Amino acid sequence: MDNKEIKNAIDQIPVPKEKVFAAINTGIKMTGHSKKRRVLISLGTAAAVLLITFVSGFINPTMNQVLAKAPFIGGLFKEFNDSIGLSLAKQDAVTELNQTVTKNGVTVKLNSAYFDGNVVSITGFVDEGVDNGRNEKGEVSFDVNFEHYEGDYDPWLVANDIKKVENGYNFQWKMEYPYKTFQENFTLPITIHNINGIEGEWNFDIPIQQEKNRSLVINQEQEYTEDEVKIRINEILTAKASSSFVYEIVRKYKGDEIYLDVVDNKGKKYRFGDQTYLEESKQDDGYHSTVRTEMTKLNSDVTSLTFYPQINFTDSRGEQLLDKRSFALKSTRFNVGLQVNNVIQKGEQLVIDYQLTGLPKNLSEKRLETVTYNLEYLFWLVDKDYLTEIDPENAWPPENHGIPFNKVKMIDKETAHFQSTFDLNGEEKIENFKLENTILLFDFSSFAPSKKLEPFTIELPAENE
Repeated sequence: MDNKEIKNAIDQIPVPKEKVFAAINTGIKMTGHSKKRRVLISLGTAAAVLLITFVSGFINPTMNQVLAKAPFIGGLFKEFNDSIGLSLAKQDAVTELNQTVTKNGVTVKLNSAYFDGNVVSITGFVDEGVDNGRNEKGEVSFDVNFEHYEGDYDPWLVANDIKKVENGYNFQWKMEYPYKTFQENFTLPITIHNINGIEGEWNFDIPIQQEKNRSLVINQEQEYTEDEVKIRINEILTAKASSSFVYEIVRKYKGDEIYLDVVDNKGKKYRFGDQTYLEESKQDDGYHSTVRTEMTKLNSDVTSLTFYPQINFTDSRGEQLLDKRSFALKSTRFNVGLQVNNVIQKGEQLVIDYQLTGLPKNLSEKRLETVTYNLEYLFWLVDKDYLTEIDPENAWPPENHGIPFNKVKMIDKETAHFQSTFDLNGEEKIENFKLENTILLFDFSSFAPSKKLEPFTIELPAENE
């Protein structure tokens, strides 16, 4: 990877995932939940949480009353900026639930539900009794499980939006349907374990029914030999208000991510929701993932779609036992390195002096600020005996045996010379810290580039029922 590619890569470095997880971790600790709890929201953070969770919805046409006929529910969907809900409301396809449970001074009422394609949604109301919990006023967090699952084993990943109203809060839960095959009729049990730290068991049983999705079977594959990636478009499913498409990606490196933009033959660009991973496996030709993602409803008169893929490359973490003061780590895929000049322990602080190698010489001030900012989260210190306890699917240092943050000081921008200082006695720490028992991990993925791949076009077949 040459300097131009590195320069472009640095320009695209996102806000690090570690900081996002850290913010969520802080909020979770405030409410007494585990780090992976499914629903945590406040009035000020709804948009951020929606970016890292999944979207979804419910419907039961057999119910007697349809809320779409009432201005209230349409107004709710408008307030929550839910275009699918608004469309279903116009089609009388949103169903009244009217289920209320009160526990320990907090009343929860579930008002409506819909299920459209891949999308599941529930709207509800929680009264101002939640303000007596541990959260700040205006914040509402639910510890909730679906289908009698417990803790983090629940496959229903929830995004929650909330609006302050008189005497309480209106909320909307949205999920993506998590299973490979759709059940046309089933009951979804919901258990809320606590709200804002107020314990209780708020139990609901939601009847779910959806008309069968219309299916366009495609099964067309595009291979990118140079980047060792294959994309297969399997089928497009269309419901009342939304569509979704199912595709498979095969790549040599598990962490490489593929993103798709799609434009139809009339020039319409399609919007996508989050991804549901239906199957994942390692085979002889690489890592396989079958994905279903929500998309804007496919127009019936469209004859072809053009896909514009982008690959976001990943890289491994470099690691080194701190039994030596000076060492070098190298990216396994790209021309970026870390040269550690010195490791010094000063009481309750550990100072690492280092330089980044392989970076272009003409980085702008803005890009240098981005690099400096990200360096605070790219280093981890981990007790060597606990390294194997890091969950690769939810990477975080083991409690009391890892430090994921540091304070960065730029020494010389011309030579990309920095110092990182770790607080050995902070909230995140390593018990019985000793240099010779500690491993430094450095994440090179933040310097990995993105690449736009050649677009490809598929002709759409006639619809299959």
